[in-house]
Amino acid sequence: MTRRLPAALAIIFLLALAWSAVRPWRYDIWALEVFPAVLAFFLLVATWRRFPLTDLLYTLIFLHALILIVGGHYSYARVPLGDWLREAFHLARNHFDRLGHFAQGFVPAMVAREILLRRRVVRGRGWLFFLVVCIALAISASYELLEWAVAVLSSEKAEDFLAMQGDPWDTQKDMALAGIGAVAAQLLLARWHDRQLQEYVEAD
Repeated sequence: MTRRLPAALAIIFLLALAWSAVRPWRYDIWALEVFPAVLAFFLLVATWRRFPLTDLLYTLIFLHALILIVGGHYSYARVPLGDWLREAFHLARNHFDRLGHFAQGFVPAMVAREILLRRRVVRGRGWLFFLVVCIALAISASYELLEWAVAVLSSEKAEDFLAMQGDPWDTQKDMALAGIGAVAAQLLLARWHDRQLQEYVEAD
């Protein structure tokens, strides 16, 4: 079990978080967007010794955190990379938030997969695949409910936080992308993940 990678990723995460806090689009939107990444950071630090994760999972969580940090700094509808892609490919909107929702399915799916396997919650791989997708979709739906609550409580923040950009089906598309991300993560990374898990399953 390596220790250097999580430590290096933690340092880079803190530097990126500090950068994002310098003159963001709006501090209230920044706080809402980066909160999940900060919460995950403290959970990972708290569980680092008694339940360390695979290097693959630490890397995926780090990449997801970077997406949240960038989205928080610029607001998802204004991320420069998304604007460049919109202009280059003549798209109707800034699609950076779509990347965020794909990651919202992709990364939590692998987190769920690791916990379910290491805790021996599921034996059959078919049930494992199904439950991982369900968990990822539940997380996505919970986040959409949070966005709805923010919109109800503060219409002033709603547009920047929701990043709907005039799309009435934005919520459904976001959850669909999370589902696609959960399926893609398992199809693409299951074997790699299983190889890394061997050492951890024996140790748990």
